[in-house]
Amino acid sequence: MTVTAERGGRVTGPKARAGHPSRPHTSYALFLLPGVLAFTAVVVVPFLMNTGISFTDWQGVGTPSWTGLANYRALLDDSEFWASFRHSLFMVLAMALVPTAIGLVLAAALFDYVGRHFGSRIVAVLRACYYLPQVLPIAVAGIVWSWILAPDDGSLNALLKAVGLGSWRQDWLGDPEFALYSVMGVMVWVQLGFPLVVFMAGLQRVDPGLHEAAELDGAGWWRRFWHITLPQIRPEISVVLLWCTIAALKVFGAVYVLTKGGPGGATDVPSYFSFTTFFEKTQVGYGAAISTVLTVIILAPALIGLRFQTRAEDAEEGVRV
Repeated sequence: MTVTAERGGRVTGPKARAGHPSRPHTSYALFLLPGVLAFTAVVVVPFLMNTGISFTDWQGVGTPSWTGLANYRALLDDSEFWASFRHSLFMVLAMALVPTAIGLVLAAALFDYVGRHFGSRIVAVLRACYYLPQVLPIAVAGIVWSWILAPDDGSLNALLKAVGLGSWRQDWLGDPEFALYSVMGVMVWVQLGFPLVVFMAGLQRVDPGLHEAAELDGAGWWRRFWHITLPQIRPEISVVLLWCTIAALKVFGAVYVLTKGGPGGATDVPSYFSFTTFFEKTQVGYGAAISTVLTVIILAPALIGLRFQTRAEDAEEGVRV
């Protein structure tokens, strides 16, 4: 007696030969080929070229001279680079941690309270308003905020003066003491809509019966949120933190538009530091080294996050089986 088996969606044995031909895995690879070629041409090849340039001393013209690891050794002793990297950690706080925390509370409030008392249309309007900064080009948002934070005729200083707090007026983007925190505040505003939308989508798959049962047992909103909502949307939280952390590490446009890394390097970040090294100082080899290190720094949390996500999914599948 011959037994047929199905493996990976293919039927093996006499049954396959009798009328159920197996489908080769190579057919699926053809559909991936365009994406692989585009990724190779747009990402892999430029990255390898940039890495090669990082081992040279080059001004952008002429023939590069090979210097080996000299650029990377210089980078380790470069206080400006380490200062820019510390500033990027502040950006992670402003673009990942704070928006995630605020987005969680706002999403739960819109979903549980506003939706229940005012209807889904009001929720949709508020959600769109929160997400609007994500749709705006960062150049437009940066210019608008530079007007708001202007030292002389800016809206924020005018408002402080109007409410009797004129002594609080500052040169928000021109004072090294406040510039980084001002940029962080702008980035919280820009980034908040993304976690909010993702979390509201995740809340729709939470079983409402769990909340009803907890409410009947006397659990308040905060306890239901902490013990029911958060564990249910853990995958969304992981995705948001990973995505926003990567965006914070490679942030460039906001710094370029608002402060250009100033004043005195107070808001410089690695991506902008690499840009100025490339195009203003024309130290192409050194700028390539900065870009290579930044790429590795960005890849590290991405790979770690994907690894943990894969383990969590495998564990969940094992529980279901």
